[in-house]
Amino acid sequence: MAAPRIPPIQCLLTFEALARLRSVTQTADELCVTPSAVSHRIRQLEEQLGVKLFGRADFSLTTEGSEYLAQVREGLAALQRFPSRHATPGRRKLRLAVTPTFARSILMPRLKHFSEAYPEIDLTLQVSIPLLDVVAEDADLTIRFGTGRYQDVEFACILKDEVTPLASPAFAREHGPFERPEDLEGLPLLRSPLEPWRTWFAAHDLDWPEPVEGSQFNDIGLMCDGAAAGMGVALVRLKLGAPWLENGTLVRLYPRSVPSPHAHYLCWRGARWNAGNARLSQPGCGRPSADGLRAAQHHSIRMRLPTTAAFLGSTSVSTPFSYLALACVSSTSPGSASVRETAPK
Repeated sequence: MAAPRIPPIQCLLTFEALARLRSVTQTADELCVTPSAVSHRIRQLEEQLGVKLFGRADFSLTTEGSEYLAQVREGLAALQRFPSRHATPGRRKLRLAVTPTFARSILMPRLKHFSEAYPEIDLTLQVSIPLLDVVAEDADLTIRFGTGRYQDVEFACILKDEVTPLASPAFAREHGPFERPEDLEGLPLLRSPLEPWRTWFAAHDLDWPEPVEGSQFNDIGLMCDGAAAGMGVALVRLKLGAPWLENGTLVRLYPRSVPSPHAHYLCWRGARWNAGNARLSQPGCGRPSADGLRAAQHHSIRMRLPTTAAFLGSTSVSTPFSYLALACVSSTSPGSASVRETAPK
């Protein structure tokens, strides 16, 4: 009996891209072919396999399609891992594009523990611009801040947060006490497109317009520094504002906090990653694309994180960066995460 014929590589690449992008036009653009060529390759692949890979007009996968996609991505990733003659044996590189204040408040306190857990990983950090989604082209992973409706990448929500007004202690003493939300009226409200004041106003039934005057910042860390300098009141996400609250340069004006409409998402392009069985999900973060972090397995390094992963409702996560991502949203201190309980394979 003859061995099953291997499908043409262009059909496999087209299948992976269409499953990821869910658009014939975008798939055609990515592969530099015509839309009709995309359709022809998918039909050719389905005929050779004898199964339907896509079920509906929105290009959602059938059960067989989902199972085959994992195998295709694993095979494509294996082909990408051709060893370089110049590579250092045992070393791995991971390039991460991250938003500035997230890096400062969440990531940096945990990098030492990540390096200790994975000394073979050379981590390169690059700055991305929140909301504008400006990232380095060669980044393996990016952390984006926004609504999570990303069509060009796969993603998983890793951090939700709540916002509340913060100010310097001297500003709070001079303009307080702050007992009602209306006590903010007439005060300088620091502005940022990253955190509109309407979130706070609506939660407190204040029919106030979004401020259009006053100092504006496109970085939350800079806005925190401005508030700490006494420039006014800043609406800040508590987890990102933790360093300023802990060192006492900012204080809360109200005990109540309200959910931010945005979140931080770990994003990757499916073609870069091997298909693992990992999952990353956090209640309230929305739908993690493609069942969470299923595609994130970097150079066949695997690990188990019972303590931290349990915080997100998962028991096994692939890729060393998953430890970092999970630690970022852990309510424990950076050094308390369970690390490398199973050696990498």
